Amino acid sequence: MNKDIQHPPQKTPDEAISAERDQRLCWSGMTHPGRFRKNNEDAFLALEMDANEVRYLGKNGQDSMAEKDFIFAVSDGMGGANAGEFASKIAVERITQLLPRSFRASAMGMSVGFSDLLEQLFEEIHLRLRVLSTSYDECSGMGATLSLCWLRPQWLYFCHIGDTRIYHLPLAGGIRQVSEDHTHVGWLRRQGKINEREERMHPQRNQLQQVLGGQTQYLNPHLGAIGYEPGDRFLICSDGLIEGHWDRGLEDKLRNPPANETRPPAQYLVETAVQTSGRDNVTALVFEMLG
Repeated sequence: MNKDIQHPPQKTPDEAISAERDQRLCWSGMTHPGRFRKNNEDAFLALEMDANEVRYLGKNGQDSMAEKDFIFAVSDGMGGANAGEFASKIAVERITQLLPRSFRASAMGMSVGFSDLLEQLFEEIHLRLRVLSTSYDECSGMGATLSLCWLRPQWLYFCHIGDTRIYHLPLAGGIRQVSEDHTHVGWLRRQGKINEREERMHPQRNQLQQVLGGQTQYLNPHLGAIGYEPGDRFLICSDGLIEGHWDRGLEDKLRNPPANETRPPAQYLVETAVQTSGRDNVTALVFEMLG
């Protein structure tokens, strides 16, 4: 298990209480099959939950974070026939079934940390996909990537497998890939041995070392926690979106859209990626912490 924790700037107790009470969130999500594929093997999920219930959110919206947690996730399926599309849908549906149960257990005072809850969730999705893959011929080799963000006041907890990505855009500027691509090429990039352009051109860039289901026997998810401030943004996306945008282009489109641009941020990113590339399915979830 790879764990990454980044603490937020320090606040006084009064500032922290005020921030938690006033914190609001806006989000947008979109998925598109691309220009050349008939099936869409991507799926995304937006939920809010408390100790009593879980509710699906619309593709675009805004809400208060008082007394609620939010879940955002993107999954990219793989497998023959329609198995990839099935796999990504299973991944996001199991989140809806399993995470609220764990949340209620935590709310009742059980000493379970975020990393334990999320790691258990990923293990259960992995087991479910493995069972289906070995039980039905049409599901043989079925697997999925998954990037999940669990948003609470002042903190974002994440868990990740595969090459879907999570980006953080702090209010102060810049863009940083939070998740680690589970590929050898991703490792080369993190080690500074290749740059972004070389990573994109590498012949092994799509060879995954970790997925839910598939041929993966032992999961090693990337888990972490990020302290955020009002004005910070996050992006979760599939690799199809990355094919259509460089990192700097993602930042520029989210921070400096044209003055006449009226589309929600996720729709803007997805549709411009489809125009630029569109060889793969394209999915984006964008959410921002408001003051």
